[in-house]
Amino acid sequence: MDLESLGWDAAFAESFQPHEQDGLAPARVAVEHRSEYVVYSQQGELRAELSGRMRSGGLQPAVGDWLAVAPTGDGRAIVHAVLPRRTAFIRKAAFAETKPQVLASNVDVVFVVCGLDANFNLRRIERYLTLGWESGAQPVVLLTKADLCDEVEDRVWEVEAIAIGVPVHAVSAPTGEGIDTVRSYLPPGRTAVLLGSSGVGKSTLVNALVGENLLATREVRESDGRGRHTTTHRQLVPLPNGGLVLDTPGIRELQLWSADEGLETAFPDIESLTSECRFTDCAHSREPGCAVRAALAAGELDVERFESWRKLQRELERLERKQDARARSDARKERRRFARSMRKTSY
Repeated sequence: MDLESLGWDAAFAESFQPHEQDGLAPARVAVEHRSEYVVYSQQGELRAELSGRMRSGGLQPAVGDWLAVAPTGDGRAIVHAVLPRRTAFIRKAAFAETKPQVLASNVDVVFVVCGLDANFNLRRIERYLTLGWESGAQPVVLLTKADLCDEVEDRVWEVEAIAIGVPVHAVSAPTGEGIDTVRSYLPPGRTAVLLGSSGVGKSTLVNALVGENLLATREVRESDGRGRHTTTHRQLVPLPNGGLVLDTPGIRELQLWSADEGLETAFPDIESLTSECRFTDCAHSREPGCAVRAALAAGELDVERFESWRKLQRELERLERKQDARARSDARKERRRFARSMRKTSY
């Protein structure tokens, strides 16, 4: 495979130089399984597993990562290092106290996918955009199933009102509407990730971009319009024009992880108002001179958008408190271990 078509460039080549001297080869993670990875390389598609040192600690690979691998000559390889990430889409891992999970790395565009059916949800789009901006990539909103909606222009306008500075496109895989526009974001070597709930049509969109039914798809439930998981793992798919798209399983729990800058960028209207409040620590509740409350009272700021911003802000504050508590707990455990080791050496 041609490395440049997989997203390789001078910056990655520079960071790879120490590994090249060790006789290793570059490869990019295409699929992540429990105990091994499928990677793309100049030797073709390889099955790769972590070296003993990588398994014992250090940065773990994610789909989209560039790796330093040692091919073994039988279609397999050993992973020895992960190159520095240019961008990373990170969420708080489900059911974990304070653990991050990298959903995609080294992507240039984050396609936030939402269906123009019962799945349509402005608040969910705001949450995705917050982490999209935090990743360092360019967010783009794709409103799928345009052929099933009679109010496409109104829906696009609603999303544009809350996705400030973000392109918004209505698309339909069955009719081909908007597919060429999506392709325009993916010239050779450029990578995009598709993020959205189950049933919004991510895999269907990938199939339309590829030009064949590469990925399995399923119909949404008619009872509630909710999708059923078809994609079970993240997968990097090369496109005929040289770009790449990363399909992901439907996300039912998208909790924030270190997204202060993303929150500011996703809600520039509210951030601008907070700077006009009389008090720098204004809670936007009953304080005098609160520009946010004044905008709400005047109808200049949507109440639901404000509550969405406040909910995300509180979520980040809770996470920060948990991280501080975890850090204090780890410090106490380390002091106890040190004290025990000192007592043993004194006997």
